[in-house]
Amino acid sequence: MLSDIDSAVIRDYGILNDQINPGEAFLYGIPYPGAYVCDETGGVNAKFFHDSYKKRDSAERLLAAALGHTVIDESNVAAQSEQEDISIWVGVPGAHATIRQGIVREIIVRFELADGLHLYGEPVPEGMLPLQITVKGPPGFLTEPPVYPQTETLTLKEMQIELSVWHGKFDVRIPFYAVGELASEVRPLDQESARIALEIRYQACDDNVCLIPRTEKISLELPLEVVDVPAITIHQGHGQREGTYDGSRHVRSLLWRKVRQHPLGFIRFIFKQIRLNRAARKRARG
Repeated sequence: MLSDIDSAVIRDYGILNDQINPGEAFLYGIPYPGAYVCDETGGVNAKFFHDSYKKRDSAERLLAAALGHTVIDESNVAAQSEQEDISIWVGVPGAHATIRQGIVREIIVRFELADGLHLYGEPVPEGMLPLQITVKGPPGFLTEPPVYPQTETLTLKEMQIELSVWHGKFDVRIPFYAVGELASEVRPLDQESARIALEIRYQACDDNVCLIPRTEKISLELPLEVVDVPAITIHQGHGQREGTYDGSRHVRSLLWRKVRQHPLGFIRFIFKQIRLNRAARKRARG
C-alpha cells in the first residue's frame, strides 16, 4: 500500500470522500471505497465502487476486468449439467472459491449451445421464456443482479418482431458477498461452508421450432474463510487471520500527525460518534 500524502492521488482520481469535512480530522482525506483497473498507458479499463468500505472486489474480478475475460480452470469449485444440445457449467473463479465477509466474488454460469440453437433475453412475447437465473443461500449471503453478456438481434420476419438472443458459448456473471450474519470480522466462523442453490430456467430454440422450457437446479458448496486483519489491538482477538507485523507504531504516527494538524478534530470525532450512536439507538426503539 502506497502512502498518499495530503490525499494527492485520491484527489487526482476525483474520489475524495466529500461527505467528510476537514474538521473531522481522523477521517478527512479518505477516498470513496473502490478500485480502478488501468492499462500500461494509465487508461482506465474498468472501475469498481461500492456503498461501503467493507465491500471489496476479489482479485479474480479485477483480473477478469484487466484481461477482458474470466479465467476458469480445473481447480475451480464447480458443478455441471450436461444435455445433448446444451451444456451448463456453474463455478466460482479462484482456486479456493471462498466466501469472506465483504469480498465481492462471482458465480459464473457458462452456457454452450449446439449449433443453430439460441436462448432468449428480455423482453420476449407472451408465451416465450427468457433466460432466468435465481440464486439462494443462507442468511447473510447476498447477491447482486446477474450480469448478462451483450445479445444479438434475431428477426422473425413472419411475425414481424425482433428478439434478443444468445448463441454458442457465453457467460452470465452473478456477483455475491457475505455480511456479518454469515461471516463476520469480529467473531470466529460459525460454520465451515455454505450451500448455494441456483435455479436456471430457459427455452432453447432454433430458427424453426422451440424446445420445451427447462429448469436446471444446481448447487455449490462454498467454503467460508476468515478475513486478514493487521496486528493492531482493535482488530485482534476476533478469530480472524492476524498479520505477523505490528502496525501499532504506524497507527500512533498517523494519530499524532492528525492531532497536530487538527487539535480539536479528535474531540469533534468523539462527539459525532456519540451523536450517531444515540440516533441509531433511538431509531432502533422506533
